[in-house]
Amino acid sequence: MRIGIGIPNSIPGTTGPLLLEWAQHAEQHGFSTLATIGRVAYPTYDELVVLAAAAGATSRIALLTDVLLGPTREPVTLAKQCAALDQLAGGRFVLGVGVGGRPDDFEATGTSMDDRGRRWDHALELMHAAWRGDNVAGSPRPVTPRPVNGRSVPILIGGQSEQAVRRTVRWGAGWSSGGGGPERAAPMMERVRQAWAAAGREGRPEFRGLHYFALGERSELGLDYLTDYYGPMGERIWPSVGRDSAGLRAIVQAFAEVGMDELIFSPTIASVEQVDQLAAAVM
Repeated sequence: MRIGIGIPNSIPGTTGPLLLEWAQHAEQHGFSTLATIGRVAYPTYDELVVLAAAAGATSRIALLTDVLLGPTREPVTLAKQCAALDQLAGGRFVLGVGVGGRPDDFEATGTSMDDRGRRWDHALELMHAAWRGDNVAGSPRPVTPRPVNGRSVPILIGGQSEQAVRRTVRWGAGWSSGGGGPERAAPMMERVRQAWAAAGREGRPEFRGLHYFALGERSELGLDYLTDYYGPMGERIWPSVGRDSAGLRAIVQAFAEVGMDELIFSPTIASVEQVDQLAAAVM
């Protein structure tokens, strides 16, 4: 199982230079992927902007949005941005997407939450048409650069619904658990595998998991972030957060046992020392 790391684009107070230094440290330590967390109604750095900058600061590490809230974005512009990032990163970018579940993210963008699934299905059709080079949205010419693989920007689907399973099978290279631990991920992974086989898709779906960590003497700062980001749910998440080497290794083992292909450790503290300490514990 590969081990990736999140970048603290969603932690308040993080500076731009720190994000670039974090990306470089992550690559130097051999982490497989650098992943963002998506939110609108919170002082986050935009995921695509962060990963574009990280693409220029690195040369090997993969880049992932885990997950971007697709229905809050205009689909043609999103297709253009993702195709550009795919090219800038030399094919290292994977678009992890979900429909979102917080009303404030939709209110902030002036989009409807009620019909987000239907709009997102239409958006996926439109984005793939754009990546194929079809004329879309009234344009007489293609509207995006061609993706590196010549077909589409690779996609991972997040979510636990039956619609998420369907989107994974139709559009995705695989599925992202988005947190919740291996016990929550395992049943959904099996549903995806069964639907994948029933649809006659070749190969196998890719599975990626996410788990929070907070290391060092000031690890309690991670709780402050989680409660600010999630509200009361943050205190319920906190006991599962990896906070020492033994706990982190146990988390790795548990995700490996359910068949996860990659585990992303997402930070709760914006200090580059967290990258170094995580690497010492799990790499």
